[in-house]
Amino acid sequence: MRHGKDHKQLGRPASHRRAMLSNLVSSLFEHKQIRTTLVKAKEGRRYAERCITFGKKGTLAARRHVYKFIPHRNIIQILFDEIAPEFADRNGGYTRIIKLGRRKGDGAEIAILELVGYETTQIEKQHKAAEKRAERKKRKEEQAQSEEQETAPKASEAAE
Repeated sequence: MRHGKDHKQLGRPASHRRAMLSNLVSSLFEHKQIRTTLVKAKEGRRYAERCITFGKKGTLAARRHVYKFIPHRNIIQILFDEIAPEFADRNGGYTRIIKLGRRKGDGAEIAILELVGYETTQIEKQHKAAEKRAERKKRKEEQAQSEEQETAPKASEAAE
């Protein structure tokens, strides 16, 4: 029986679970939004909110405490310099979980875990990606037309 246990085991040993959650939270702070299973999102939210609360303190001791969980200096710098000041006047509730439905392969519930207030960054990324796709498509069409023009004179020369 698991009386008094306050965390999900996620079907992993303790060291694997800790590493996975650390990477999950690191990715969240880096990209401001991640797509994962619902259970992992709920478990990752606990650690992310705790790290942001330490980030709001801004002390050296708080940095060291977060570094124990996320051993990536660049991510900690992003957390303390960019993310935590955004939430300076907010008391908790720094993340949002949006349910997306079930995954096709195994039926696991999928969710988006995102930082509140950073929704526009994802929309901007999508617009940039759409622009890049349009540019690539345009370049391919131009290449195809130039290849057709190059092969057309060769075919007429061969016919003579």
